[in-house]
Amino acid sequence: MDRSLLRQEIMPFLLLIALLLGGTYVADGLLHRFELVWIGRYLGIPGTLIILLSFLYSMRKRKVIRSGKPGTLLRLHEALTLLGALMILIHAGVHLNAILPWLATAAMLVNIISGLTGRFVLNRSRRHLAARKAAFEQQGMSGEELQQQMFWDAVTVDLMNRWRAIHFPITLVFLVLGLAHILSIFLFWRWQ
Repeated sequence: MDRSLLRQEIMPFLLLIALLLGGTYVADGLLHRFELVWIGRYLGIPGTLIILLSFLYSMRKRKVIRSGKPGTLLRLHEALTLLGALMILIHAGVHLNAILPWLATAAMLVNIISGLTGRFVLNRSRRHLAARKAAFEQQGMSGEELQQQMFWDAVTVDLMNRWRAIHFPITLVFLVLGLAHILSIFLFWRWQ
């Protein structure tokens, strides 16, 4: 395996996952240590709102809203999603007493891993395609010969661009399970 691939793609991916899980562990531990567990109970609310705010990128991409630069909104989407997920994971801690919260948490983690995978693999694919094209052009290749050499790589990158077709249903599952969890809280909350 190429060291640059490991350093540029795999390590940042694993580091982000480790930081998310490690940050959850440390924050949950601190809340327990200082007997502030009740704070974690309510972190699900701002975490959910922050994740919903991260959908500005998706709304801009689908032209539901017209303002904002897509690149800036994408970076905001990534940051807000990780922050919201951290808050929800702290909220969940190890105190999940029912199947629905476990399923919602698992769906959120799968969604995050899907998003990060798409981000890192898609970026890698685009760079690989550009590097191959530049190498072929340096060899003097152009026109139809270049297109023939690049065909399968271009098809692969095009397929990678469509990873969102997989990410979207995973997001939908997370949203449905999260909404079901929230509704069940309202139904079974002790209002007295």
